[in-house]
Amino acid sequence: MYDRDAAWALLCEFTETEPLRKHGLAVEAVMRHFARKHGADEDVWGITGMLHDFDYERWPTAEGHPYEGNKILTERGWPEEMRTAIMGHADYTGVTRETLMAKTLFASDELTGFVTAVALVRPNKSIFEVEVSSVRKKLKDKAFARQVNRDDIVNGADQLGIELDAMIGEVIEALRANADALGLRGTAG
Repeated sequence: MYDRDAAWALLCEFTETEPLRKHGLAVEAVMRHFARKHGADEDVWGITGMLHDFDYERWPTAEGHPYEGNKILTERGWPEEMRTAIMGHADYTGVTRETLMAKTLFASDELTGFVTAVALVRPNKSIFEVEVSSVRKKLKDKAFARQVNRDDIVNGADQLGIELDAMIGEVIEALRANADALGLRGTAG
């Protein structure tokens, strides 16, 4: 019914830019990381992470995203549990995050993008140069990655019952484990 290849095809059908595709892959990696930690289905969690913003490029407004994507996922028969988590990753939809997967997606989305941005401004553009303290420092700099909702980052960790530093550390670990696929290994020897 659904698998990673089908999810990738769907992401590529609606998302043409490499940065947004890589964001989908990065959130997938983080979701798979947390699924392993919780003994959950890595494919379901990972695919949900990959697809959470697949409609954003075409419908980048609060009126369009993730509503249009939800319609497409429904029409194509994607599972309700995935669709509900995807709807809940956008606070403004009013969809409550009741499952651990939905809470993890919300907690991972903005933070994954932010940690990636921190890596890309490092001298060697490497996730291996990123530490929790450097992410915390950049979070205080409101001019850095200003489009990232810092309240969502803090609230996401809180909803999971995880200290923010621990959440940042988990995201860094997941991105390091997938550095090559995400283009985050960097330029160092």
